[in-house]
Amino acid sequence: MLDALQYRILKRISPGPPGCCNGSSYENKSKLRVLMGDGLFTMIAGRVVIDFGCGEGDDAIEMAKSGAARVTGIDIREDVLQKARQKAAAAGVHDVCHFGCSATESADVVVSVDAFEHVEKPHQILKTMNTLLKPGGQVLVSFGPPWYHPLGGHLFSVFPWAHLIFSERALVRWRSDFKTDGATRFSEIAGGLNRMTVGRFEALVADSPFEFASLELVPIRRLRPFHNDLTREFLTAIVRCHLVRRG
Repeated sequence: MLDALQYRILKRISPGPPGCCNGSSYENKSKLRVLMGDGLFTMIAGRVVIDFGCGEGDDAIEMAKSGAARVTGIDIREDVLQKARQKAAAAGVHDVCHFGCSATESADVVVSVDAFEHVEKPHQILKTMNTLLKPGGQVLVSFGPPWYHPLGGHLFSVFPWAHLIFSERALVRWRSDFKTDGATRFSEIAGGLNRMTVGRFEALVADSPFEFASLELVPIRRLRPFHNDLTREFLTAIVRCHLVRRG
């Protein structure tokens, strides 16, 4: 009964998909520079790079055009990999930028952008990344917004923290009105959504082959003065870090 009521409220508030977290904030900008900083391009120059969770390949292509020796984009979705291959060919980097479900070459640097809040088994992803690295290799991660951010529900954030107020069943039912993939849980939607929090990510790294060389919790810009150890789960917009193997 409560789920049905929540569904009707959602239908009234938002009869179609909201426009949040659709990538429009990076229009006419380099997403990699915004999320990772210019230091990324210095680190990958002349190096072998794996873009883990590459999607349609835009970031991998940018790294290939910005000096990486070779870039392999990895994703589990063949439809986006095909689009990535077409984009690489159009950009003239298909000779150094390749896409597939796995990598055939170990990397100096593994880059992961906006993937850790989506993957089904993030603990396994860190183990897999370890096997993909050359000795002395490094991992650069950026993702967000994390789960307790006002828009941490991504598509389900019809208003701030809606994904925490409404039940999963009501939200997924609302989504089914304009998406026809048959998903019944957050984890089953296209791209997945795993409720990744700041604390959970820190725990995953602590239980992995890696340690933090650096960790930065980027606050919501307008709420920066209120961002601290007590509010970080709710006011962190982007989690970015540099991981190295444990010594």
